[in-house]
Amino acid sequence: MFEKILIANRGEIALRILRACRELGIKTVAVHSEADTHAKYVRLADESVCIGPPPSAQSYLNVPAIISAAEVTDAEAIHPGYGFLSENADFGERVEQSGFVFIGPRPETIRLMGDKVSAKDAMKAAGVPCVPGSDGALPEDPKEIVKIARAVGYPVIIKAAGGGGGRGMRVVHTEAALLNAVTTTRAEAQAAFGNPVVYMEKFLENPRHVEIQILADQHGNAVYLGERDCSMQRRHQKVIEEAPAPGIDRKTIAKVGERCAEACRKIGYRGAGTFEFLYENGEFYFIEMNTR
Repeated sequence: MFEKILIANRGEIALRILRACRELGIKTVAVHSEADTHAKYVRLADESVCIGPPPSAQSYLNVPAIISAAEVTDAEAIHPGYGFLSENADFGERVEQSGFVFIGPRPETIRLMGDKVSAKDAMKAAGVPCVPGSDGALPEDPKEIVKIARAVGYPVIIKAAGGGGGRGMRVVHTEAALLNAVTTTRAEAQAAFGNPVVYMEKFLENPRHVEIQILADQHGNAVYLGERDCSMQRRHQKVIEEAPAPGIDRKTIAKVGERCAEACRKIGYRGAGTFEFLYENGEFYFIEMNTR
């Protein structure tokens, strides 16, 4: 058990972590920007350190300042919460290289699951059902791209390997529009994520969006905690989440949940994680994992 942890986040997220630490008897260090000096989470923490001016890039995303705050307060671990630096593998590495425990997945796992192509490969190897599509990244050869699309069957969707939040995706209904869509998506992916790699999936036209929550530790234990239906979305952003997911056979849910837990054991996952699936015609198809 840790005696003191630093919370590298703010607001409601930090308050939740503070409450958990208080119940466990762990002392807390809050970091804050100049604008959040009098925020509730700062006042409730045992210690606080100002890490920069109001812009997030100069405070909550300021890795050297966060590491320094942990050093001067003698914290043993850093909890990133969610958002900000929670899915940043480089941050996790910096934390561990500086002698602190990163409360979250291993940096190499964050990196593996952050790339949609390598994530799908890992899940296929672990026996998790995936959306039919290209075997890895799309090749440069236009003829090969056309051949892959014909094998998958239209409509298809072109996705950025480093994408997220509904960005870097383009649906293609006809072969005439395919190559232009691939070129455009590659350019958008490079501009938005610094990574032009794209891949192809079969586009499911009327699926439900179901997420499965897991929790794993560093000893190889992993459990499936439940699921939620996140189908009601606007611009690929969830509006309402409903748990448990209605109208889905519980045995089917349990089977997929256990596959997710087993996948976590195989890749050495640590911490909380969310598996995102499309559900159509009684079948689940993995699309990505959030490492938080």
